[in-house]
Amino acid sequence: METHIYLDHAATTPVKREVLEAMLPYFSEKFGNPSSVYSIGRESRKALDEAREQVANAIGAQPKEIYFTSGGSESDNWALKGVAYANKSKGNHIITSSIEHHAIHNACKYLENDGFEVTYLPVDLNGLISIDDLKEAIRPTTTLISIMFANNEIGTIQPIKEIGKFAREKGICFHTDAVQAMGNITINVDDLNIDLLSLSAHKFYGPKGIGALYIRKNVKITSFIQGGGQEKGRRAGTENVAGIVGLGKAIELAVQNLDSYNSKLLYLRDKLIKNVMERIPFVRLNGDSIKRLPGNANFSFDFIEGESLLLMLDMKGIAASSGSACSSGSLDPSHVLLAIGLSHETSHGSLRLTIGDDNTEEHIDYVLEVLSPIVERLREMSPLYEKVKRGEKDV
Repeated sequence: METHIYLDHAATTPVKREVLEAMLPYFSEKFGNPSSVYSIGRESRKALDEAREQVANAIGAQPKEIYFTSGGSESDNWALKGVAYANKSKGNHIITSSIEHHAIHNACKYLENDGFEVTYLPVDLNGLISIDDLKEAIRPTTTLISIMFANNEIGTIQPIKEIGKFAREKGICFHTDAVQAMGNITINVDDLNIDLLSLSAHKFYGPKGIGALYIRKNVKITSFIQGGGQEKGRRAGTENVAGIVGLGKAIELAVQNLDSYNSKLLYLRDKLIKNVMERIPFVRLNGDSIKRLPGNANFSFDFIEGESLLLMLDMKGIAASSGSACSSGSLDPSHVLLAIGLSHETSHGSLRLTIGDDNTEEHIDYVLEVLSPIVERLREMSPLYEKVKRGEKDV
């Protein structure tokens, strides 16, 4: 069955019509290289400047503090490696959390192999770090704290302002991966004490392959790609003008429509969560019930396997994702779900439904209609579930 209900907006979003229309001229009549001095090159340079201003305005920054990248992963890698190497004479210690995106975790592993030391802060059952744990982890050699704004799997929103305030008091650089937060939460880098921030256009109805890194002025950071003088000499390579224009338009629309967008998502999300928890036994909501992204609902169902659940939902025309990494060929469950205390078995029975602008109440009603029978059908295949039903075993 062809998918007609898309509930995986945390993975990617469709490009809005207004965004596509803004981009199209830069593939054809406005194709000039922004480094060129003639008129069509100057047109592209002007478009870059406008997009840089749009991004800066969206997060309360200055245009000169915005650097365009290929996406969230590049921005994360640049922030971590750039600050780590630029400040190596001061220290070699980095603090992050145990539930970061792989772009952060794998960048940290890379740095560990090169002599840096990394502390991975634990999280509680809701996925929140402890400020006390953060304070205890500080060393004289700590040069960077990187904590994600909101988690991509369970939607938990971290106490960013408090983390940033502490980092500022200690004179430590603070980076946040805001890839999931941008377009869902009001962000002001000054108010939140953020020194570096990563974002990616395709998470808020912009194109794939384009992102940005906010770098507060006076932050000491190395260049990421050597070559020409693009991005003030810090990130070489001919700019992706059409993508940058799309990013600028998408982020402008996201900020303009934030309140109405969030109101809609919160209503649909809360209806979904309430009914799933009431209708289906042996289910857990993952992530904080209040401090969570407006469109995120992540459940773990006992006695089922997540990949089978995804396939059966797909047969019903519903696109969703699982907490486990089955799609990547790995048998390991999500590191995020393990970090909040779930067992391997429960982690494998997880389902992430992320709501977006194109979803309706009818979509949620349909999901609620088909989800219970699917879960029950899969559970009927579990010998353990049969024992629980007969009262021979406790959950």
